[in-house]
Amino acid sequence: MNVQINFVNLTTVEQLNHFVKKKIKKLFLVTNSLISADIYLKIDKPKSHNNKVVEIKLHSKLGIFFAKKNTNTFEESIVLVSKALRKQIIKNKKK
Repeated sequence: MNVQINFVNLTTVEQLNHFVKKKIKKLFLVTNSLISADIYLKIDKPKSHNNKVVEIKLHSKLGIFFAKKNTNTFEESIVLVSKALRKQIIKNKKK
């Protein structure tokens, strides 16, 4: 499992780092075909609402899964993105 977390225009926050890895591990448990994950955490517009953006791209033997969400907190965005990716993986497994 290769997980790469990128903080764009942010300083690395260990708590967020740990939270992301925890959520990604759960996705790797859904299917064993996942190879790697690229995660980007960034702030879209500093003075606006819903400006915390999380993008996750999962590389798999079945293809590439991608989700992007923006909310008021990184934690909420991470949860929403992981749920969206889980749905994509399960849907693809049924095919």
